[in-house]
Amino acid sequence: MTLYYKPIEYIISPEEDGLLLKTILQKRMGVSRKLLSRLKLTEQGIMLNGERVYISVRVSTGDLIQLRMEQEVSEDILPEPIPFDILYEDEHLLVVNKAAGLIVHPTHGHYTGTLANGIVHYWREQGLAYRFRPVHRLDQETSGALAIAKNPYVHQHISEQMIAGTVDKLYTAFVHGSPPHPTGMLDGPIDRDPEEPHRRIVTPTGYPALTKYQVEQQWAAASKVSLKLESGRTHQIRVHMTHLGCSLIGDKMYKYRPMAADSPESLAFEVLDMRIERHALHASKLVLDHPITRERLVFQAPLPEDMASLERYLNSNSNSKD
Repeated sequence: MTLYYKPIEYIISPEEDGLLLKTILQKRMGVSRKLLSRLKLTEQGIMLNGERVYISVRVSTGDLIQLRMEQEVSEDILPEPIPFDILYEDEHLLVVNKAAGLIVHPTHGHYTGTLANGIVHYWREQGLAYRFRPVHRLDQETSGALAIAKNPYVHQHISEQMIAGTVDKLYTAFVHGSPPHPTGMLDGPIDRDPEEPHRRIVTPTGYPALTKYQVEQQWAAASKVSLKLESGRTHQIRVHMTHLGCSLIGDKMYKYRPMAADSPESLAFEVLDMRIERHALHASKLVLDHPITRERLVFQAPLPEDMASLERYLNSNSNSKD
């Protein structure tokens, strides 16, 4: 017996009377060609007033369209009781506050102990069948808000919002030193470092990358900065801030020291790096349109304790420039 998720429904308005069902699906409901092909092959994938129909039929005012997607599970992800914080959940979307150090999805050498393992276990415990579909990424050591779609339709629509630039992803970071201006736009193409392929660098031949920043607070040797991604390159914030001369506190891969290794300034850098065990970057806010309700949703993830502790240390041991 085929099991389906709760159908996504759409009622035909008077202005849409007489249009082709295909037009409604693609132009009004925003169903992609790939998903449309998948629904057409599903026994009850596309229903009009409770009946399976061809997409070439014309619709009438008040008609009810239902899209039914088959339930799926991530069979390659082992369920594990790994705790995680939920910021929001409904039958279509899950938003979590990912902990630092937690890998999002199993990869080579990390098949267990990931956020995906914990979420699959959480769903299984409730008797729910969903495939793990994160709609964006966070580095292992970056904490904060992360959205997971529960079906292909929701994943498609949030992905399209991200391409269109209507998803706002805001981050909080603590960096060494101070940016040259209180606010600015970092425009630096990014690509792999040819000498160390796991690292990224700013290079004229790289892929376009834009990051907006605003200094929230300054101390003698560090700054608290809010950042907004205008593109989504790997390690983008870390690479851009290092290129600016303000590497993230605690960042072992993108350490930047503009002075001699044994200078007092360099020692001050080392002291700050010892205050936190990972790079001080947190996805503090995520804003998107719910693909079903069309409501603009704002998800805020509170600053984790390790970064809050770093901020308290800076307030207590360094003169603020504010």
